[in-house]
Amino acid sequence: MGFREHAAAVRRIFGIVLAVLLIGGVAAALVAGREKDKGTATTTVRGVIGSEKAEFFADPDVVKALADNGFTVKTETSGSWAMENLPLKGYDFAFPSSEAPAVELARKAGVRGTPQRPFYSPLVVVAHRNAAEVLAGNGLATLTGKNTGTLKMGAYLEAAERDRTWQRLKGAEQYSELNGVVSITSTDPAQSNSGALYLAAASYVANGGRIVADDADLARTAPLMKKLISVQGAQQSSSDAPFRDFISGAANPLVLVYESQVASLLMQRQDVGDMVVLYPDVTVNSDHTLVPLTPEGRRLGELLSGDKKLRELAVRHGFRPQGAASEFTAATASHTAYLNQRLTGVRQAPVPKAEVLRDLARRATSQ
Repeated sequence: MGFREHAAAVRRIFGIVLAVLLIGGVAAALVAGREKDKGTATTTVRGVIGSEKAEFFADPDVVKALADNGFTVKTETSGSWAMENLPLKGYDFAFPSSEAPAVELARKAGVRGTPQRPFYSPLVVVAHRNAAEVLAGNGLATLTGKNTGTLKMGAYLEAAERDRTWQRLKGAEQYSELNGVVSITSTDPAQSNSGALYLAAASYVANGGRIVADDADLARTAPLMKKLISVQGAQQSSSDAPFRDFISGAANPLVLVYESQVASLLMQRQDVGDMVVLYPDVTVNSDHTLVPLTPEGRRLGELLSGDKKLRELAVRHGFRPQGAASEFTAATASHTAYLNQRLTGVRQAPVPKAEVLRDLARRATSQ
């Protein structure tokens, strides 16, 4: 073999070796890439939640923050008390809007340990300005500003007991839309947390500032609770629809909602029209309580409580993080015209045991 033939053969061999090395390198890179993807893969967890948390879990920033911590969360919505009737198999967590239904869910599922309560929200009443001013002019409320004030629960319940109509309140005659019995629109207390907590607060006041605890208390307070519910007619099973109806102008002038719904709308700088936020002087905090049904569900609950970024995002959706009041205060500083940040003048009513509250709701909604 001559020099040229030998050189050509060497070049061919070198090319083959180089090609093998390149192929091997690409294969190694692909394997490394797969390992990297494997390392950053998220755990998918499935849960049932109250509707007021749907926008939080759908927020792209929340989705990213959860993914950064290794979670993909898929949710379905339900009324908090209605969750008890759902088959829990296949869920990693249930996330009702207060402790009472959470305790029942945990008992049903055999869950041990303390449930996580990442954030909470007090109940408030949103009113159109004309309604709020009429209430204030008749001693049923006080206004501390143009867009916020306090609902006097004792005076309101007395008016409900007497079936007082708007037409019998001074100042209401100039507003044709204020007619019929003065009432607050709530959700169905047999299915929805906010409706049940409305009864908890109202029954506490009606029972002389004592928690409803036995048959005698139930007999004493149930007739008024039934009146509060029956005057409303058909009720929704979640708080989202009544609030949206109110904002659109299609609802009763007084609607019971979560403060978080109001705060979220304000922080999104959406138009709230002539809304006035009335904080009942006796109200109940809605402690959003996560019931872990699997170890992954428990890890999610711990993350929602402990991760600073997720707490910031919860505040952005109007929730008050447990043990971090300053975070809510700072984030809502520009909305104090509507929000009572420190809940000044607001008393928290204790919530009856789940079986008592369920019995109260049953009596209130019975035909």
